[in-house]
Amino acid sequence: MKTILSVDDSPSIRQMVNYTLESAGYAVVSAADGEEGLAQALARPCDLVLTDQNMPGMDGLALIRALRALPAYQKVPILMLTTESSDQMKAAGRAAGATGWLVKPFEPQRLLDVVRRVLP
Repeated sequence: MKTILSVDDSPSIRQMVNYTLESAGYAVVSAADGEEGLAQALARPCDLVLTDQNMPGMDGLALIRALRALPAYQKVPILMLTTESSDQMKAAGRAAGATGWLVKPFEPQRLLDVVRRVLP
């Protein structure tokens, strides 16, 4: 079973993401911000990371940079799931190492389609 790390400061978004992914057969580990997400990623291998951008403390871009600095996460797909949709933010995400970008609100089927496309 593939494990996905979901990082978002919104409990309702985490709950919706977790339900969507778990219903499709994925194991999901959650974190409420970038620091907790990094700790979760260090505690166990994850096959994919899904992160929000705007969170208290460590934001999504900082989390991606921290994960990409770790040998175990250099090739792991990392998707941004955020309200940010500007070309400038997407470029910053690519520069940090994001694999893809999804804009909230999201359609559960669209999330699953993207996850299935990027998971090896």
